Amino acid sequence: MPSTKVYNMAGEAVENLELSEQVFGVTPNVAVLHQVVTAQLVNRRQGNASTKTRSEVSGGNKKPYKQKGTGRARQGSTRAPQFRHGGVVWGPRPHRYHHDVPKKMRRLAIRSALSDKVANESLIVVNDIGLEAPSTKGMLKLLSQLPAEEGKRVLMMLPQRDENVVLSTRNIPRAKVQHVSSINVVELLKHDYVIMPVKTVRWIELVFGEGVSAEEATLRVTQNADDASVTRATSTTEGAKVSSEPLIPPATGETLPLVPSPNEGDAPTTPSSDSEV
Repeated sequence: MPSTKVYNMAGEAVENLELSEQVFGVTPNVAVLHQVVTAQLVNRRQGNASTKTRSEVSGGNKKPYKQKGTGRARQGSTRAPQFRHGGVVWGPRPHRYHHDVPKKMRRLAIRSALSDKVANESLIVVNDIGLEAPSTKGMLKLLSQLPAEEGKRVLMMLPQRDENVVLSTRNIPRAKVQHVSSINVVELLKHDYVIMPVKTVRWIELVFGEGVSAEEATLRVTQNADDASVTRATSTTEGAKVSSEPLIPPATGETLPLVPSPNEGDAPTTPSSDSEV
């Protein structure tokens, strides 16, 4: 089973994370990768290139000169293709560029790209990515502390939009931030390193490994994160209760001082005027 190290914000390895064999451990299929990348690049084309034929060009309604007696070739319009400002022959016309790829092939291509990143140690998993305020300097410091070569292109995939991270990264030419639901083969192959939190890894395993929908995967990841935070808070509270208990038990025959109850005041009670002196 493939595994990778999990780093903190300081670039220190804190634990070892086991990855799904079905998603991060497949043999890359180069043929499918090529077909999916080609289709994705073709589908980006707008297909709005257009030229005008001789019937669409303005002007040329009058015969330039008489048919015979000039010694020149006969012409009927100055907007014929051989004339300057004439129409274009076999020029591009607006049409739709589209290449359909089956869903299974698209998902196989993404699994192949992710497996290639893991095999080449180009997948960097962190426990969390976040900044208190937008700071390009802080983002550069974070990237320098992670095990990524300087000058390489970095893709950060977040489980949810973080405005501070987005604003801190947009001035760094070699870094890009995108939501995990926008994962695609072209971006994975174009960038040298992929940085993602543990939540993003679990989201990818749910969607591309177990076939869960993107919405359900987001709900599961969020619910698991909330449960983990509640568990940590409960363990912290129990630890505080245990630490409040006395560490050394009282000796035999010795009693501990009584602690006044919350209902008892600290001020001494003064005798009333009716009491006897």
